[in-house]
Amino acid sequence: MSWLRKDKSATATVPRTGAGKRILFPFDAHGLAGNALDAALRLARAEGGTLVPVFLARVPLHMPLDATLPRQSKLAVPMQDLVEQRAGKYDVPVDSRIERGRSYRHALRQMIEHERFDMIVLAAAAAGGPGFGADDVAWLLANAPGEIVVLRPALTAAA
Repeated sequence: MSWLRKDKSATATVPRTGAGKRILFPFDAHGLAGNALDAALRLARAEGGTLVPVFLARVPLHMPLDATLPRQSKLAVPMQDLVEQRAGKYDVPVDSRIERGRSYRHALRQMIEHERFDMIVLAAAAAGGPGFGADDVAWLLANAPGEIVVLRPALTAAA
């Protein structure tokens, strides 16, 4: 699990071929939003692109930004594996990444600075599920270049 140490990217499972779009799919330790992941995979397949799942790792202030993060590694590896398995069902190449930051928004900022991409597909949190809060979604919409797709699960009506 050395990929969560000083290097920021995991080895790509499928090398990028062609000139298709690079679609970033950021997620954090709170989990994967399956509906947003499936939407990102459908878009990548339709565009002949590569899915770039980016695990956002929060690094506490008392630690160096490039510190080893064993607990986050234990969370990230199974989620990255799940993304790669699902991508295989869609026949979409994957180029996994890790981005570190002092907060999730800082990691998002680092992601848009360091990664080459055409589109971001982001899960918005709803009803305590995985995804990003309204403030982070608004910040990304105001600051990230390229196309941005925000997907929020349907809210159920109260009985």
